[in-house]
Amino acid sequence: MPFSVCMRDCYDTCSMVSEFRDGKLSVRGNPKHPITAGFLCPKGALLPKWFHSPERLKVPLIRTGERGSGELRETSWDEAINLIANKLKETIDRYGSESVLVYQYAGDRGVVNYAFPLRLFNYLNTAMLDHGICDRAGQEALKDVYGTAVGLDPEELKKQKLIVYWGVNPFWTNLHGFMLVKRYGLEAWTVDVVKTETAKRSHRFFQIRPETDVLFALAVAKLIIENELYDKDFVREHIYGFEEFKNYVKTLSLDYVVKETGLSREDIEDFAFGFAEKRGVVHVGYGFQRSLSGGEAVRAIAILPALVSHPFGFIYDMKTIDKSYAEGAFLRTKPAKRIPQVKLADYIERGEIKFLYVYNSNPLASLPNQNRLRKALKDSDVFIVTHDIFLTDTALYSDVVLPANTFFERLDIADSYYHRYVALNEPVARLYGKSNSEVTRLLAKALGIQNPHLYESDEEVIKKILELNGLSWEELKRNGFIRVPEKPRKWETPSGKIEFYSQRAVERGLSPFPEYRKTEGSYPLKLLTPTYRMTITSQYHNTYGMIDPNLYMNPADAEKRGIKDGDEVEVFNDRGRIETTVKLTEDLPRGVVLLYKGFWVRLLGWNANFLTTDETAEEYGNASAYHSTWVDVRKRAQNSNSSNSL
Repeated sequence: MPFSVCMRDCYDTCSMVSEFRDGKLSVRGNPKHPITAGFLCPKGALLPKWFHSPERLKVPLIRTGERGSGELRETSWDEAINLIANKLKETIDRYGSESVLVYQYAGDRGVVNYAFPLRLFNYLNTAMLDHGICDRAGQEALKDVYGTAVGLDPEELKKQKLIVYWGVNPFWTNLHGFMLVKRYGLEAWTVDVVKTETAKRSHRFFQIRPETDVLFALAVAKLIIENELYDKDFVREHIYGFEEFKNYVKTLSLDYVVKETGLSREDIEDFAFGFAEKRGVVHVGYGFQRSLSGGEAVRAIAILPALVSHPFGFIYDMKTIDKSYAEGAFLRTKPAKRIPQVKLADYIERGEIKFLYVYNSNPLASLPNQNRLRKALKDSDVFIVTHDIFLTDTALYSDVVLPANTFFERLDIADSYYHRYVALNEPVARLYGKSNSEVTRLLAKALGIQNPHLYESDEEVIKKILELNGLSWEELKRNGFIRVPEKPRKWETPSGKIEFYSQRAVERGLSPFPEYRKTEGSYPLKLLTPTYRMTITSQYHNTYGMIDPNLYMNPADAEKRGIKDGDEVEVFNDRGRIETTVKLTEDLPRGVVLLYKGFWVRLLGWNANFLTTDETAEEYGNASAYHSTWVDVRKRAQNSNSSNSL
């Protein structure tokens, strides 16, 4: 049976074995894989339903009505490709190559499917996306301290005693990692604003107020240092700026930390002494670093494992192979103009983007401040092409929509940003649509481009990437996965050490030490928008139909507003408003409300991103700040005719 790998934007990157019999797909986990271990998460188990969905796009479409209206006509591949190619030529001739932007992300993480289309746009010298929507602030922060965001190999957890889940809910988003920790017998603690399913299954839970992570981490560091619980030899040999940092945290008042975080002094002390005794490692989440203070928080948290002598004692990212050959940046003849991902609406409003090519992404569900973005697209003359499996909200705003195939229908490989294995994906069957690389070759031909790099086969690209990384194609075909050996590591910082005093941060105009930035909004409630268990941002909403559109709220905040459990409410700020049902829970602290992100407006009528801020943490690479959003909530009047947008 063919090997498959789940290509979702998910830590686990599960190796699977697939079968197509009597017209039906079946999947199961590859039992030989050391991390994903022969079982699938609830989303993965339902992949055949996604693959066989009757909603899959089957033919190209051309828009005939207003953007978003759904007025589209069917067309042939030839007409669609020629229309796109002619519009590309026209746009470049009239406005220049930098007026064209390829917008892609990790909706499909196959190395070829993700990267190969970039070859065409690199060849054309178009603008490229500067990805800041997901983990950028944490990436920059970890580089400030360690010179890299690549942390601990999860298989090394078998040598550890304690893992701290800081702002991450792996029972939903990294189930195989969660079970690996169980298998290895580690003690698990959770630090979070929300009492998540992971928190409920942890040995200890430390519930903090939003954006106070930096204070908590600095207080823990202060106690470890003042009580001389740190590894003195390790610190002396491998830490840059320890004495300066020691003096910095000396001035921190624990009473102030207690007041701001909501934790007790006993909680803080228990964490510090227990973490030092057990030499804890930290799984740093992505969610909380998507805020204006997120980079500072990750810098502070990153210091803790080093105090107890871990060279790379965090889990955040895992870059195992060099995939740059697939992207083809070598085809450019001038440097790329980089457009920050979260600032897409800015560039459209200024008329700097005239052609937008979207694949592997659904920005009209995933980007913040949706009302602004949708208005910008409607008011502009930008030509939009979307290549997708389904008629997404982004597709509804597009001039041309191309049907994509799924990863069960093509050859590819995928690495993981959690573990050190690359997995093989073999075609199982062919139903509808074309892969990203197939469409790229068609467009190159229609544009009259002769460069052979735009016509390489998927297998040729895969073999070249494996060869460049010293990996065996034959071993990969035989086992379905291959481990990437870890090379000797060093800290890529200016000092060549772990930097508690960060010279890189200073160069960007930041303090050398993590700083607490207390934020207040013009509305009284902090809005959190994490991912839901049965979706990955907007994926699977339309196929599985398992969503949770409720607003979660602390009973004290509800009582203050005359709201009861099950009431219909309006959530609003100056960016938009939505109407939904409220559920009261003590799992959230006062002053915090929660909506799950990424649901389809076409199906639900609204999306949490009608409310979220499109501000960015500029000093941390224009990272997104979704969780620096403030709202208010009121009970919806019975005769309310208000819409879900402004």
